[in-house]
Amino acid sequence: MKKGPSPRRNLPPEKSQGSEPWELCIAGELNEHSGEMIDSLVQVPWGSRGIIWFDSGGGSAYAGLALASVIRLRGLRATGVVAGECSSATILPFAACCDRVVTPLSSLFFHPMRWQSDEDVRLEEAVEWTRHFREMEGDLDQLLSELFGIPLETINAWTRPGKFVRGADLIAAGVAREVKLFGEDLRKQIRRS
Repeated sequence: MKKGPSPRRNLPPEKSQGSEPWELCIAGELNEHSGEMIDSLVQVPWGSRGIIWFDSGGGSAYAGLALASVIRLRGLRATGVVAGECSSATILPFAACCDRVVTPLSSLFFHPMRWQSDEDVRLEEAVEWTRHFREMEGDLDQLLSELFGIPLETINAWTRPGKFVRGADLIAAGVAREVKLFGEDLRKQIRRS
């Protein structure tokens, strides 16, 4: 008989817990298989501190929103570190991190939502998808504005028509802090908070 997970994994961490922060990685395309990444976030203790490494070109806006929601709803004190690219839907979980770290060369591609379907959809369905995505796009832009703590106008300037925003731009906007790849103790730089 298969045993379920220990019920302790979903309880808040004890105050005496002084272990090393957990580390997870969000890499590759965010798609219907992103459940493994969500499961990894659910495995760490509620309200705990850890590092999430990012290197993803994006994917499903729904997968990105789910990851961001789990980070925030579980009260995770995550430090998001962009190791290379953090674009499109992946920007959502990065923005959900309470501390964000980039190198000056980190790249984030902001763009309007895209809808693509390989399925044979009827005109009525396509109209509904268009309505839904227009509404969702505005909601996600507002969410990014709130998570990053910057004006919606800044998000709109980055998103329309689409723009690669480098780490140096995020640092200048006060959205993230810099880590120097050849600087002092890198571990100390990342875990500063």
